Amino acid sequence: MNTALTTTESITYYQGFQVRPHTENPRLQVVTIEKATLTKFIEETAEWGLQAIEYKPFLRYAAADILDRVCNHELGTLLNEIMQDRAKAAFLLEADDSAQADFVDSDEQRDFFVILSTAISHLIGLPNFDAMYGKYYARFTVENDDNSDSYLRQAHRRMELHNDGTYVDERTDFVLMMKMSEKNMEMGDSLLLHIDDWEDLEHFYNHPLAKQDIVWATPPSKNIHSQVEHPVFFEEDKNGKPHMLFIDQFACPQRMQEGLYLYKMGESLESDTNCFNVRVKTGAMLVVQNHCWLHGRDKFISHPGLKRELLRQRGHFTNK
Repeated sequence: MNTALTTTESITYYQGFQVRPHTENPRLQVVTIEKATLTKFIEETAEWGLQAIEYKPFLRYAAADILDRVCNHELGTLLNEIMQDRAKAAFLLEADDSAQADFVDSDEQRDFFVILSTAISHLIGLPNFDAMYGKYYARFTVENDDNSDSYLRQAHRRMELHNDGTYVDERTDFVLMMKMSEKNMEMGDSLLLHIDDWEDLEHFYNHPLAKQDIVWATPPSKNIHSQVEHPVFFEEDKNGKPHMLFIDQFACPQRMQEGLYLYKMGESLESDTNCFNVRVKTGAMLVVQNHCWLHGRDKFISHPGLKRELLRQRGHFTNK
């Protein structure tokens, strides 16, 4: 049962947190956790530490339960309602201003961010193994100079809109992206587009190649050495609306028609006026339903000391 305390000017207040629509797009829900909630969560998980969370998978569920209990068991219910509602299906979770002011750039703080993100991911599902990092999550940095073999770490170009999980066999229902720390950063906002807002969706969804298998592969840094095949529009949801799996960099078209279909799709997505920017604070996380949201990242302003550390968790829903 929903026990929200009150609603004021589109903000709904719960025990320990609040929620409101994002100012740029009301589909995206902004969940703000109170300082007292985070303090209590830290106290009740302090005895474990990150190593214990990594070594003992059941502790990840225990951490999720503690966070939910501190929020009167309303947080998990709300997050699952958001993720299962196609009209929303995404949230930005952040700390309130008083808690944000206490964050420091330290190993201890970043370890806590991993534990907090783990609690959130296990409230909505189960993260998949991330071969790039060798754990159920991945941590990586974006710096001013980079020679990586994918756009993920390249700061001075826009990372185009895409879905995650195009090149793996595991189902990737959700993607959690958290900012761990950053220095000397300008721009670099997250980019989002809900596929129902994509102006050319009907054209590409009704195309003869929409449900034909495409080959997908990855560069060496992903530590996955096999190819998979699936269509861009690989299934429909319970209401018959399309779910999507697309990324321009890892598609391997085998003939001219496939190549032009994918090329035109990428051009359409990048020019769509319904794409919007989301600024993610340090310690905040953006969580999207991967099959009905496309995400990307704007380019950064060059600076010799530019550095951003990010965390990613990708997984499948377990509470359908």
